[in-house]
Amino acid sequence: MIDFDKLKQLREETGISYNLCKKALEESGDDIAKAKKVLEKIAGEKIEEKTRRATKSGGIFSYVHHNRQVASMVEVVCETDFVSGNKEFQTFGYEIAMQIASSKPKKVKELMEQEFIKDPKKKIKDLVNEVSLKFGEKIEISRLSVWNLGE
Repeated sequence: MIDFDKLKQLREETGISYNLCKKALEESGDDIAKAKKVLEKIAGEKIEEKTRRATKSGGIFSYVHHNRQVASMVEVVCETDFVSGNKEFQTFGYEIAMQIASSKPKKVKELMEQEFIKDPKKKIKDLVNEVSLKFGEKIEISRLSVWNLGE
């Protein structure tokens, strides 16, 4: 039998669906640390499935630094307008634009390998995977651009 407090805790900590959290807790014997590892494995499998899906929606997000010397834009795509209209998706897009202005990557591939400025334990690719799993859709960063005043 699943401990509902642990299920709630795992859901709140990961943002992953109750069904996947329940499955992970069942496989881990109600151990939250082990359940998180199970979720990482499940996430990898789910993300692999999603890579074949088409992305037809999304948004373009921008960030201008307070001194107006640096700006960035990023295109983040997803499968549905339902997700692209979600506040969490929009916050994610803005945070990625802020990351780009801060770290100035030239290409998406370079960005994906960077540490996230708000949580250096995570790479951007890990953050994208988390958001993809949370929404149950394929999410990608497709294009980016950075401007520096005078360059």
